Amino acid sequence: MNAIAKPAPTALDALNDWVASVAQLTQPDRIHWCDGSDAENAGLIAQMQADGTLVKLNEQTHPDSWLHRSHPDDVARVEHLTFVCTPERDDAGPNNHWMSPTDGHAQMDALFDGCMRGRTMYVVPYCMGPIDSPLSRCGIEITDSPYVVANMRIMTRMGAAALARIEREGTFVKGLHSIGELDPGRRYIMHFPEELTIKSYGSGYGGNALLGKKCHALRIASHQARSEGWLAEHMLILGVENPQGETHYIAAAFPSACGKTNLAMLIPPEGYREKGWKIWTIGDDICWMRPGADGRLYAINPEAGFFGVAPGTSKKSNPNALASIQSHTIFTNVGVTADNQPWWEGIGNDQQPVTDWRGEAYDPAKRPAAHPNSRFTVSAKRCPSYSPMAEDPHGVPISAIVFGGRRASLVPLVFEARDWTHGVLVGAAMGSETTAAATGAVGVMRRDPMAMKPFCGYNFADYFSHWLSFDKPGAKLPKVFHVNWFRKGEDGKFLWPGFGDNLRVLEWMIKRADGAVGAVETPIGNLPAETDLELDGVELSSEARAKLFGFDAEGWKAEFASIGDYLDEYGPRMPAALKEEQQRISGALAG
Repeated sequence: MNAIAKPAPTALDALNDWVASVAQLTQPDRIHWCDGSDAENAGLIAQMQADGTLVKLNEQTHPDSWLHRSHPDDVARVEHLTFVCTPERDDAGPNNHWMSPTDGHAQMDALFDGCMRGRTMYVVPYCMGPIDSPLSRCGIEITDSPYVVANMRIMTRMGAAALARIEREGTFVKGLHSIGELDPGRRYIMHFPEELTIKSYGSGYGGNALLGKKCHALRIASHQARSEGWLAEHMLILGVENPQGETHYIAAAFPSACGKTNLAMLIPPEGYREKGWKIWTIGDDICWMRPGADGRLYAINPEAGFFGVAPGTSKKSNPNALASIQSHTIFTNVGVTADNQPWWEGIGNDQQPVTDWRGEAYDPAKRPAAHPNSRFTVSAKRCPSYSPMAEDPHGVPISAIVFGGRRASLVPLVFEARDWTHGVLVGAAMGSETTAAATGAVGVMRRDPMAMKPFCGYNFADYFSHWLSFDKPGAKLPKVFHVNWFRKGEDGKFLWPGFGDNLRVLEWMIKRADGAVGAVETPIGNLPAETDLELDGVELSSEARAKLFGFDAEGWKAEFASIGDYLDEYGPRMPAALKEEQQRISGALAG
């Protein structure tokens, strides 16, 4: 007699089993399945206001907005405590801290043991990307932090619709998070790419705790992207609409706190606005790209909100960002004025802080009012330049990919890669001076390939090979550029005005993509002639013109020798095509 086959377990069976096993390990008092509703959010906000987790801000100036103060030792990403757990160390690569999956689970489960006693365990279903997009991917975060739930509701498509998609698809990324004791000595973030699993303990700070963000959308997604034939990148996405009504989309990778949000929300200079130029914001931090049927790369922003750096955000630097955060915003680690408005250094208003980010009386001799890495969390739809194309399930076609970082010397304002292989080398060799977004010294130049050094979930050598693999017959790949808004003169001041004037550089890129403008060929790539950039109204000194539009052959010889040494650090897995390209350019510079 034939046995009746047992029905295949559904995704919800697997999810329920996982939730039960986590509850058995962590021992919460209660379990709450999040539906993402307004009523649920209002209840969480009221609970956090009652226990002091959130402080209500001025309802007249900043309606429905809140301040959160994190633990003073929990204010930034902790790259030295972030691990990628693969069976083979080489698969994680020298760009990641490695631990075996067995040891990683054992270490984390010992920390999670009983950690939610007296707390509520929240089960948070979420979708990274438009809920109906084939490019999107779903996950579940289990957390004991209502602050995380409130932020995930803003930053992802969270709730019932995401759970329904998980049930249909049968797969999801598993994320387990607990704030633990907020003890830096008991703080780790472990990624298990082959299991699509994240475990984070001991931090309540954004990227360490909002597991949909860097953990899922970059470290785990980069692994998914490699196996499925797409790219998960630390990039903004913006649309540039010209006076003819044509919109080109650009993806750009900069390290954290190097101006991604400012560029994504750029406001054109007055002359450009009068001619009809417009900027459309798709996303300011993460970009997932997949080849379309026509050979072009199509991109979505997997996030639904902005988790932006507050200090320096002003009407001058980023009026669209400032307009976005006037209501329905969660501020983290900013100062507060006497009438309970949020305040940070560089905000550019007449208010004065009375309380700093630790909740103590403001004393500029003691510490800044806002932590240098203080943040705002707000829905992308609140941005005046928000593009409805951000919800297009097919994504937007990318005309140009831009790399850049903070380089005070050597690197010109903009140059174009010769071809795709050269472009991959430009991204792989990217260097930038460190900022306050990560723990450690500020202002130190380090290589940060594609701005993915803290975020790539596998060996960089394999990652570069994956990038190279997109150059195949039928592909219509974007042109690749490198920019440097941060070049300084002898007096230590920036040579390029930046902000809205960066559109002048984007216009040249778009014309290059359309074959409508020339360039000056050099060994490092194609530079614009000064006459090919629209510079009306921009005052540049002779020093600025020489450094922004020229190149120092001797300096670049040393740079390419350093790039060669950097590529060698990855050993035999480094693709030969990149090393050959480095050697080709080194030879051209020597000649």
